[in-house]
Amino acid sequence: MNLNSTFANEVYEALRAHRNDENRGPMEAYMKHHFPFFGIKSPERKQILQPMLKEYRNVSDTERVEGALQLFQKPERECQYAGLAFLEKGVKKAPLSAIAVYKELLMTKPWWDTVDMIATHLCGGYFRRYPELLPPLTKEWSRSPHMWVRRSSLLHQLKFKEQTDEVLLFETIDSLKHEKEFFIEKAIGWALREYSKTNPDAVVCFLEKTECRPLSRREGLKWLKNKHPERILS
Repeated sequence: MNLNSTFANEVYEALRAHRNDENRGPMEAYMKHHFPFFGIKSPERKQILQPMLKEYRNVSDTERVEGALQLFQKPERECQYAGLAFLEKGVKKAPLSAIAVYKELLMTKPWWDTVDMIATHLCGGYFRRYPELLPPLTKEWSRSPHMWVRRSSLLHQLKFKEQTDEVLLFETIDSLKHEKEFFIEKAIGWALREYSKTNPDAVVCFLEKTECRPLSRREGLKWLKNKHPERILS
């Protein structure tokens, strides 16, 4: 058995051993019953995974990817979270080819919980490493027929703060602003809200001259309305 299979099997067995049926029902309901759960909440899951992530920290890029992909094939949702945690440990040295894996995972058992982690942590970390690829891939993904890939294109720079490519951010929002899809509207608002903490005037100006859907606008201005209402002209 190779290292990636060993890791995936050890993770699965460790999670299964901590199954909690009392938590399982509410967790599955929170995710609209899209996935079965072991019923392990985030703090306990991280504690369970920590020694295994440490033990396998020096695996090759190929083994890391294969281990994550194997965990994504498991039915319980905690396994997908574990696969993403495994990938995140290697994101600072991710090869050029990693972005294709991240995109594949965006479309594998997709829902906001895994998609947002992939978009902000994995893709975000990747584009910090390969900044020249951020504009072309963000533009390409914003035109994807897959809704979750389009959502990801809005969130790549969520944690970039002063390093945000403002022109690219606003162009991406502008290209998706008319979509009547909750998860796109919400992502636009989230991206604007986060960037408003770095450049509030730019966000206010953008929203004053750009017709975004009400949910996106409301979410985008939420932090400013609470912290700096004087900056909002209308």
